[in-house]
Amino acid sequence: MFSPEETISTNASTKVPVKYGELLVLGYNGSLPNGDRGRRKSRFALCKRPKANGVKPSTVHVACSPQAAKAISNKDQHSISYTLSRAQTVVVEYTHDSNTDMFQIGRSTESPIDFVVTDTIAGSQSNADTQSVQSTISRFACRIMCQRTPPYTARIFAAGFDSSKNIFLGEKAAKWKTPDGQMDGLTTNGVLVMHPRNGFSQDSKPGVWREISVCGNVFTLRETRSAQQRGKMVETESQELVDGSLIDLCGATLLWRTAEGLARTPTLKHLEALRQEINAARPQCPVGFNTLAFPSMRRKDTPDEKQPWVYLQCGHVHGYHNWGGHLEEREGREGRLRECPMCRAKGPYVPLWLGCEAGFYVDAAPPTHAFNPCGHVCSDKTASFWSQIPLPHGTHTFHAACPFCAQQLSGEQGFVRLIFQGPLD
Repeated sequence: MFSPEETISTNASTKVPVKYGELLVLGYNGSLPNGDRGRRKSRFALCKRPKANGVKPSTVHVACSPQAAKAISNKDQHSISYTLSRAQTVVVEYTHDSNTDMFQIGRSTESPIDFVVTDTIAGSQSNADTQSVQSTISRFACRIMCQRTPPYTARIFAAGFDSSKNIFLGEKAAKWKTPDGQMDGLTTNGVLVMHPRNGFSQDSKPGVWREISVCGNVFTLRETRSAQQRGKMVETESQELVDGSLIDLCGATLLWRTAEGLARTPTLKHLEALRQEINAARPQCPVGFNTLAFPSMRRKDTPDEKQPWVYLQCGHVHGYHNWGGHLEEREGREGRLRECPMCRAKGPYVPLWLGCEAGFYVDAAPPTHAFNPCGHVCSDKTASFWSQIPLPHGTHTFHAACPFCAQQLSGEQGFVRLIFQGPLD
């Protein structure tokens, strides 16, 4: 993670590039299951480019024949084509903008894409789990424009330019002419954005999900994800990303953290110190009386013998044991139900894992709460925040999910307070 000094620097002599912010993919606990590689990783820093590569709309060519449209879009500059009918296309040429940097996100591995994003499979442990799924993420999903001068405002637009520097909205795509004569449209599955209220902090509350158009206008959601009819325009809201803005690409959700926000976020070193503090208190299993310890942050997939386990119904922390599993064990919606030896509450019994992606924490408090049913552990305020966030799922449903593994939350609150037993000596 970052300390305030190293997060962002405008000092030209140090040669540290200015960081606009970072995008973190929800559902990963610090890295992709098989490791981060090149442009495919779980978090992506947007830094000031040596040379501006932003673009802005310029000439509009109306009533083009398909041939004329093709000729314009073949020029060595960016353009967006809106196909109105087989005989008519509107082409908007884009020109260089020396004041902005452009970053593109999508499923394509072609060179215009800066950050390659694939579908997040809840609770998946390896990339192999994701291969057979038919992706709903667009190849060129969205683009973010960052101002090159303070306050480094980041704005989001649906759709990205392809290798030919074009965006094509075909006959079936939702598109329209705006009152001032400009064209605008939506992508097939849409780009949804939610800005939290009160920023990304302990006081954060969920905002309202909106859809962003190709030109960066804000709309209420369509009836279903790919419906032809657009929602209503929301003039009072903006495409500007704020610390904690969520971007949904229909298959993966990204969290935007500003450089200033990251400077206030706990560092990995801080999370490691909290882990050691818990372990130093020597919590014990109330049944086996053996000392429990959270494994190092690098080991986050296979439980070891000292691993703490929790009864999610009550929050009592134990070591792994077979007590209470005989006649009581039965398959529930969340898996096996077990009876807690301490209070007799029946519910799922799962290993606890520390949440290692510090960018998902809204504060630096100790990890005292676990998400239900996955067992990822974080601070009280962090668990409370994510349990209230309705994340898009599929094409028309929303549900709260663990940010560290994307599993849908269950139980009354979606998380539980952990009750550790200290050493008896």
